[in-house]
Amino acid sequence: MSTSDRLLLVLHVGFAIFTLGPLTAATMSTPRYIRQGNVTVVRYLHRTTQIYGLGTLGIFLFGLFLADGAFSEAWLSVSMTLFVVALALLLVVARDQGHAVKLLTERTAKDAAEDEPAGDVAPAERGRIAALSGIVALLWLVILVLMVWNG
Repeated sequence: MSTSDRLLLVLHVGFAIFTLGPLTAATMSTPRYIRQGNVTVVRYLHRTTQIYGLGTLGIFLFGLFLADGAFSEAWLSVSMTLFVVALALLLVVARDQGHAVKLLTERTAKDAAEDEPAGDVAPAERGRIAALSGIVALLWLVILVLMVWNG
């Protein structure tokens, strides 16, 4: 393995560690704060998901450079496909987080005007975020197993 390949591997693994961990934590903790009605934290987690979701593209790019044209290997094609699926699911999660922020903001304004206790806000978004973030985390694990097993 050449020095440039080692550098690409370090960047690939580094991006994976420093983006996937916070991204997974942000998406998986969002339903709890939606249930609590904490719009400030949900807004922060939505922004965190957007930033780290964009950062995951670095993992993909460094992985492409590291592959060095060996795309005919099945594990590499499967890993890339699962990564694209995970990114698509993250887009749905980010959309639902944004919608939950909007609903929580509206509910907070309404509660302040009417002195009415907060009810269950954004239950569909909360459930979808919980389910999809769990699936995305499992996809990351499958990709990890494929890379360690075959890489």
